[in-house]
Amino acid sequence: KTSIILGFGERDDEIRQTMRDMRDAGVEIFTLGQYLRPSRRHMKVARMLPPEEYDYWQREGMAMGFKYVASGPLVRSSYKAG
Repeated sequence: KTSIILGFGERDDEIRQTMRDMRDAGVEIFTLGQYLRPSRRHMKVARMLPPEEYDYWQREGMAMGFKYVASGPLVRSSYKAG
């Protein structure tokens, strides 16, 4: 299981390649979430992704062969843990 956080200014090709690399490494569960600036001292959010983009990445991940993909603005690596 691994996770990436979006909203730093990454490009679609970078997201896709990271997902492919993780799948090639044997990762079966992949999560994507939105970077949320914890305070003014932290890096600014470059972009808030719309819900449709999270849906898109969930479908892309499943098509790549991940067994489970959680993708949404509040998803974290501990999503549904326990």
